[in-house]
Amino acid sequence: MFSPSQQDVRRFFCQVYVKLTQAQLTDPLETLAGEWIALHPEYHAILADEATALTSQFDDSQGNPFLHLSMHLSISEQCSIDQPQGIRQAVELLAAKRADLHAAQHEVMECLGTMLWESQRSGRPPDGQAYIDAVQRRATRD
Repeated sequence: MFSPSQQDVRRFFCQVYVKLTQAQLTDPLETLAGEWIALHPEYHAILADEATALTSQFDDSQGNPFLHLSMHLSISEQCSIDQPQGIRQAVELLAAKRADLHAAQHEVMECLGTMLWESQRSGRPPDGQAYIDAVQRRATRD
């Protein structure tokens, strides 16, 4: 199992940003990360300064650009392999309802965060079905 450190994650996103700004070739994961980076210009300044990015502390009041981008990437990967099974359909349904994949992913992040928090709080494994159910509820409510 791949377990990147906080520094690895920050370096990855900063390096992807540099590649994007210099029109360098990217691998498929970098390309996907770059698409999410492009949708978040508010993060570009921190991504442009890797040294500062590696040492910056982020709290809830300002948000964490690396956590945010990592969650976008995680949800995209979950959808690409439909894991947990049913997440792709749930996200597609929510995206169609919102007519905006980016906005839908922000809602999915809330569901993902809740699932992870519940798992940590209870000491049980993450409940994939509860996660999918939460996304589906958002997609079907008025």
